[in-house]
Amino acid sequence: MECIFSLSGVNHSASGLHSFSLHSQLNSIVLSKNMNQKRARNRQHLILCCSHSSPSVISASSVASPVIRKRKRYRRQYPGESEGITEEMRFVAMRLRNFNDKKVAVDNKSDSEDENSAQENDTWKPSMEGFLNFLVDSKLVFHTVERIVDESNDVAYAYFRKTGLERSEGLSADIEWFSQQGFLIPEPSNPGVSYAKYLEELAERSAPLFLSHFYNIYFSHIAGGQVIARKVSEELLDGRELEFYRWNGDTQELMKNVREKLNMLGEHWSRDEKNKCLKEATKSFRFLGQIVRLIILW
Repeated sequence: MECIFSLSGVNHSASGLHSFSLHSQLNSIVLSKNMNQKRARNRQHLILCCSHSSPSVISASSVASPVIRKRKRYRRQYPGESEGITEEMRFVAMRLRNFNDKKVAVDNKSDSEDENSAQENDTWKPSMEGFLNFLVDSKLVFHTVERIVDESNDVAYAYFRKTGLERSEGLSADIEWFSQQGFLIPEPSNPGVSYAKYLEELAERSAPLFLSHFYNIYFSHIAGGQVIARKVSEELLDGRELEFYRWNGDTQELMKNVREKLNMLGEHWSRDEKNKCLKEATKSFRFLGQIVRLIILW
């Protein structure tokens, strides 16, 4: 019995050891398989990563071409543009004056000094008939400008009412005085009539273009009118000062107010509109020049 018990105990012990050994082997096989699968997944992931990052694998057609940014070009500003449209028009006036001065210098280059002096005196010698024509045509132009500004429904024109620069009343008083002195007052001539008609048509078509003329008419009268007034007063009127050349206030301050308002409006104009204004400034000086020349052509 003892032998049998002992043998059975041995049998049970051997059986347990064999079972434990099989279980350990199975665990090892499972762990090994799991590790192999994990390594396979890691290798596959590594290959995929390398295939996306390796420049040798990327085809030439899939490479994005570099973005070439165009160099931004800045438009060159017009003379005086940074200060406003009135300053741009002033530069136009300066160019015209310089051009005319050079033209006169070339025309007179071959003349002697005596001939030049005589020609200059003849050029600036006014006549009473010519001056009256100048006053009448000037009145028509100023009256047209002031009437358009006062009667127009365009909001832009409202800024330029009662500026203190108005000249039509003073011109009416001067012409009335000449009439009382017995001088025959002429009808407006072609330069004044043509300009007045052009201003009326322009005012209906474009406020910026009309205001270019508005500003330059007063600017020219103040800048050049004093020279004409002094010459005419000395030659024809025994020193009398006409109402046409009198202002109630400082002319520089009055022009400054107009200039600021026009520059303010000009900020809302396109570059194309401003360029057209500069062209109209040139036309304005030409129209006014024709009227001034009436003084010496009669």
